[in-house]
Amino acid sequence: MPEERIVLLPSDTDADAQAMGRALSSPLRLRVLRLCRFESRTNKELAGLLGVNPGTMLHHVRTLVQTGFLAAEPERTGAQGAREVPYRATGLSWRTSIPLGSPVLVETFLQQIEGLKPEQLDVTWLGLMINDETRAELEGRIYELINEFKDRGPDADGAPYSLFTALHPDLNPPAVQASPLASRAPSASPPAVQNSTDPEREGAEEF
Repeated sequence: MPEERIVLLPSDTDADAQAMGRALSSPLRLRVLRLCRFESRTNKELAGLLGVNPGTMLHHVRTLVQTGFLAAEPERTGAQGAREVPYRATGLSWRTSIPLGSPVLVETFLQQIEGLKPEQLDVTWLGLMINDETRAELEGRIYELINEFKDRGPDADGAPYSLFTALHPDLNPPAVQASPLASRAPSASPPAVQNSTDPEREGAEEF
């Protein structure tokens, strides 16, 4: 049985819900969750991968831990003999919906693809004319398909990929229809074209 989704709204007065919403309002924190999706990583490692100060990263890590999106694993000994704490994403963010959080996800997506080569992006853009019922069907089927692949777990020989989907209304108003009188109006004769006698223009095409 699938776990229940959590919907966070701006009108929430619950302190825990507000904290969760703030935790997911940062592209940097969302990228931390992605980096810890399949592997445990330390604060120092996350700071290096995302190009931020370790102290700043620790603030973001603690925010994610306190809201349940990231979990600390047992301490271990690092390469230099120092004690370090690895962190792993809990998967809670996938079950958490923020209806007004789309701009943050779009910004996160743009940061994630920065520096990739064009051939590394597989992009599809399609125009549809659908009603509310068909839209709900489409959203449901996409969500089911994504969940199916998520529940399979990682392939032993797999490489990390991200999938970003966006469904939005088009600013595409109905075309203006010509009136019946305008459609019966005789078409104007095209102007006569005179041949140029300029030798430099002979053989040139006019646009």
